[in-house]
Amino acid sequence: MNKTLSLSLVGLLLACNSSKKTVIPEVKQVTSPEVYAESITEAELKEHLYIYASDEFEGRETGEPGQKKAIAYLKAEYENLNIRAAKQNGDYFQKVPLEVTQMPTGSLMINGTTFTLGEDFISFNDAGANFNEIVYAAYGIEEGAYSDFKNIDINNKLVLIKDGEPTNSDGTYLLTGTEKPSKWGNNPMKRIQFAMDKGAKGVLLYSPNLFPRVLAYYNRSKTSSSGSMSVKGLQKTGFSATISDAMVAAILPNIVKDNTPKTLSKTVSSAITGNADEIDSENVIAFIKGTEKPDEYVVISSHLDHIGVDDDGQINNGADDDGSGTVALLEIAEAFKNASEAGDGPKRSVVFLHVTGEEKGLLGSLYYTDVEPIFPLSKTVANLNIDMIGRIDPKREGERNYIYLIGSDKLSTELHELSEAVNSKYTNIELDYAYNDESDPNRFYYRSDHYNFAKNNIPIIFYFNGTHDDYHKPGDTPDKINYDLLENRTRLVFHTAWEIANREKPVAVDILVE
Repeated sequence: MNKTLSLSLVGLLLACNSSKKTVIPEVKQVTSPEVYAESITEAELKEHLYIYASDEFEGRETGEPGQKKAIAYLKAEYENLNIRAAKQNGDYFQKVPLEVTQMPTGSLMINGTTFTLGEDFISFNDAGANFNEIVYAAYGIEEGAYSDFKNIDINNKLVLIKDGEPTNSDGTYLLTGTEKPSKWGNNPMKRIQFAMDKGAKGVLLYSPNLFPRVLAYYNRSKTSSSGSMSVKGLQKTGFSATISDAMVAAILPNIVKDNTPKTLSKTVSSAITGNADEIDSENVIAFIKGTEKPDEYVVISSHLDHIGVDDDGQINNGADDDGSGTVALLEIAEAFKNASEAGDGPKRSVVFLHVTGEEKGLLGSLYYTDVEPIFPLSKTVANLNIDMIGRIDPKREGERNYIYLIGSDKLSTELHELSEAVNSKYTNIELDYAYNDESDPNRFYYRSDHYNFAKNNIPIIFYFNGTHDDYHKPGDTPDKINYDLLENRTRLVFHTAWEIANREKPVAVDILVE
């Protein structure tokens, strides 16, 4: 799972039970899906994972030899299962061109005072521009009748925005009219990108909660040889930075209480540079063609990469993150293949998508959705994303038969209800929605590959066991996986995918992403 998110990594750094019960309509089929689910076993999951998360794969760092071993393993498994490649030319690999930029260095000067990158502000992209004013856009929000941009011009300007959102006198949120924040509230990427889409040349974000996390990420990356990675050709032309208390004090000292957009007379010059190198990486994509609706697609995803080898030579095996999701996806593919060979669907095509570069900022899924979707997004009916499903969150010790579900109700009420009904019928796992809240400070909804589908109004479910003491550490090894839980959780994803793939109509999208 991706540990930090940003716009240029700021954008990437940065409940949900329905009381209505859905009865699953009977799908006309030769055999119950439980017969095929039985092929998903602890033994096979364990066999796969002890190979895939072994030292031989060197932590599967994106673009490194260990990642190449990982994709070769996945390709061989799909060939052994006789599941065809998604690409028409028979290639299981989707090339993902990436750039690695060493952490930039430099400074911003405001009214003659120099502010240093890595101390006073954090940015992950180059900038060399001069401004004679900063436009303050308050929260940087525009929704319905409310707009922070009504009386200001931000075209080709440097824009300052802050986190949070407007409230009423009774403390409720203005946009929702309730105590629950809107979708803007915990989403700095959304407001930064919105300002850039409106023409801003650069955006300064003041977020006291976010700044320490971005600073910590910058410092880790600065001492690493891996640098900051991005999809080649997809970098935004605008400049964005997260700024400190000291820096905002030099621009607008009363920013916390000041909610009035305005133009500030400030001379600003930026001098930030970084060097970029190109590398190649790959997604691995296989699929089973649908029997009745072959041009509609259910995408099941996991990320094939992890964080590689520490500077001291310790291998981060990534057994849970996301070896567990990877081997689960292989087992789900086998179950669908068994059904297909028995003449039992699936009605819709099922795509098995192993993405690269998740740990670098959801890059493989970003490339698939934004650059080269092998199958049309307009015909993709759902994405089920599996990222860490083999361990137990320490907060759940003693209550181990659970899984966190995130996003099931964000776009489709029908998908959420289907998910709960499937679980009740087949697996009886406690579906925990603790991290599904918009105000969750962890922001897990934005931190795994489903998000690149969700932003395109494709219904998603993210399956997640929560973090643990070995998260992104060498201790994330195969011997610590709970294989009985991994089996049952994998079967849940299979049954959910089965229902989506074989139902008469696609799950309806009734809540659109703005």
